[in-house]
Amino acid sequence: MTSYRHRYLPMTDQDEADMLQAIGLSSIDDLFRDIPDSVRYKETLPVSAPLDEFALWTHLRELSERNTDTSRCISFLGAGLYDHHIPAVIGHLISRSEFYTAYTPYQPEISQGELQAIFEFQSYICELTAMPVANASMYDGPTALAEAGLLAAGATRRKRLVVSRGVHPEARQLLATSARGLGLEIAEVDYIPADGTTDPELLEQAVNDQTAAVIVQSPNFFGCIERIADIAALAHAQGALLAVSVNPLSLGLLEPPGRLGADIVVGDAQPLGIPQSFGGPTCGFFAVAEPLMRRMPGRIVGQTVDRNGKRGFVLTLQAREQHIRREKATSNICSNQALLALCAAVYLSVMGRAGIQEAALLNTRKAHYAAAAAAAIPGYSMPMAAPFFNEFILRLPDKLSCAALSERLLNDGILAGYDLGQSYPELTGHMLLAVTEKRTRADIDRLLARLEEYA
Repeated sequence: MTSYRHRYLPMTDQDEADMLQAIGLSSIDDLFRDIPDSVRYKETLPVSAPLDEFALWTHLRELSERNTDTSRCISFLGAGLYDHHIPAVIGHLISRSEFYTAYTPYQPEISQGELQAIFEFQSYICELTAMPVANASMYDGPTALAEAGLLAAGATRRKRLVVSRGVHPEARQLLATSARGLGLEIAEVDYIPADGTTDPELLEQAVNDQTAAVIVQSPNFFGCIERIADIAALAHAQGALLAVSVNPLSLGLLEPPGRLGADIVVGDAQPLGIPQSFGGPTCGFFAVAEPLMRRMPGRIVGQTVDRNGKRGFVLTLQAREQHIRREKATSNICSNQALLALCAAVYLSVMGRAGIQEAALLNTRKAHYAAAAAAAIPGYSMPMAAPFFNEFILRLPDKLSCAALSERLLNDGILAGYDLGQSYPELTGHMLLAVTEKRTRADIDRLLARLEEYA
């Protein structure tokens, strides 16, 4: 056994021999003897020979340079993950050991700092969404949306969920997977092609007295802003709940769903200071009307006082399978994204009310500038007329595919938008473009020049 191997695998040849002897085996291969020989891999794995530390770092660096990222590329890609500015203070605070290495704060007397941070996150989410109660976070936005459907089914004792096709395709897939296990019916309602929002006539036909919840997203996957108040009235007339998935940054400008009749508000906190990280992890949030508080998945951090009247924080309402009998649990969600919830809390505290409004306004104005200018280029057009936040759909010229455009833009240092044909066959040849506050006018004009050149 070499010292190099010993550095990463703390076991000597003698250690290995002693352990095999203790369990009555003669070799490592004997551990796998129950696996049929016909299905065992007998070739040499296609990896390099052992490398020393310097050579390994060189190799890994070469591999990493084959990728690109938003520090080297101008990104117009959104579709659920966005290239927003992340204040430097976030990295500084979440890297503190008491946060970075913390686990579930089961012992409140020694976890007051983390519990307070989660409490602040909950408070910010309540203020953003205008909902009275929020939990201590979820894994991500799609998980939160699926849990919203399950909560509605349990609260109403109904089995039908009506979901807009304007909801993120991956979130709808996750909802369908969760619903299948509980025998819930999913009915999808289409959008208005020329508008981009949920078709109200189709929605009215789909919602009945067996509907547990109507589930919509606003801004939806196309970036379009849904008519939440109208949808809420329609759902409530049939005794159904309304669950709304939102982009939290958009609430710096838009009326919060809690004031428009939503019973459940969920979303992903990624726009609030959380890196894209190659697709995750992110942090979901979950807020409800007060009558639904005890049905929420996960748990809540509550504020109280000790015997001396000093403010303190505790975990409360932990109606999850880790704490009570599994058949009585509201959810099998057993953890929250505390570190990333802290990112969002720090972001919101640093930005403040005025900063969130300004960031949302920049997203809106820059996206509308880009959309209007792109649609004015011969061959391009905007097929959907509904108001939008920071994403919009651009129809490409017939001779130009999304794949071809993406490849050419990438060669020019621009990360293109999302090819909608991947999720919506009827929108083949349409690209979803996101414009955040990080995009300068020069960035946008560079994209526009390339679009005109390729038309």
